[in-house]
Amino acid sequence: MVVSQAHASEALSPEQQRLAEADQGQKPWRAWGPYLSERQWGTVREDDSPDGDAWESFSHDQARSRTYQWGEDGQAGISDDRQLLCFALALWNGKDPIIKERLFGLTNSEGNHGEDVKEYYYYLDSTPTHSYMRYLYKYPLNAFPYEDLVAVNKARSRHESEYELIDTGIFDKNEYCDVEVEYAKANPEDLLIQITVHNRSDQAASLAVLPTLWFRNSWEQGDNAKPFIKVQPGESGAASIHATHPGLGDFALHCKDADELVFTDNETNTKSSTTSQINLPILNVALTAT
Repeated sequence: MVVSQAHASEALSPEQQRLAEADQGQKPWRAWGPYLSERQWGTVREDDSPDGDAWESFSHDQARSRTYQWGEDGQAGISDDRQLLCFALALWNGKDPIIKERLFGLTNSEGNHGEDVKEYYYYLDSTPTHSYMRYLYKYPLNAFPYEDLVAVNKARSRHESEYELIDTGIFDKNEYCDVEVEYAKANPEDLLIQITVHNRSDQAASLAVLPTLWFRNSWEQGDNAKPFIKVQPGESGAASIHATHPGLGDFALHCKDADELVFTDNETNTKSSTTSQINLPILNVALTAT
């Protein structure tokens, strides 16, 4: 049986067609994807210690006030394949001392079995070209037990089990949110981002949802020109955040129903460990009980 090239092309699924276009260099469908690190702190990639002890030189607590050298991190994040322009999800339940911008975990000496992330998150779906991606994160509505997780794990021996987030009792009354993030590509550089929040408790609650757009700092230690992000008002109260990078080009994040736009110009904060490096539209979401 002989199948013509035209007929074979018609039989391809949409994702197979995208893969063929990417492989043949016709369209860069893989240019954007889940390339943002889950955890950049506490890794050999960021080791700047005099003794080569990477896990002690850069903790989670330091990550919100120090500039990474070789990468970035974020929750449910995406970036271009050079990780120059990054987008990720940040959250605040109104009770935590810090914004939930990245996964929390322990350094090598803090965990009784070594370094470890203490979060619950799930990659639910992704096509080969990342034309569709879906991610789920479980965020407690009460104060995240940062100090408890560090203290208990650090006190346990290597022969004891690890003290996990669920062991703290933070989920006992289902007082948490399921936060689902979906990405869908109309073309290689046109993405729709949908964030859905489900309150799993039997009480009403509120949550600040902070989609975050920023550039990886590639200019502080080199001769690269510094990119910039600015806001441009849109129609009917909508706004667009425009990001311009000398090597990547121009991009826009269109913000629908954002309550507020917040911009910072932070690099490494040498005076305080409480400042987050964020450029974000804030969506204050009222969560009814389910």
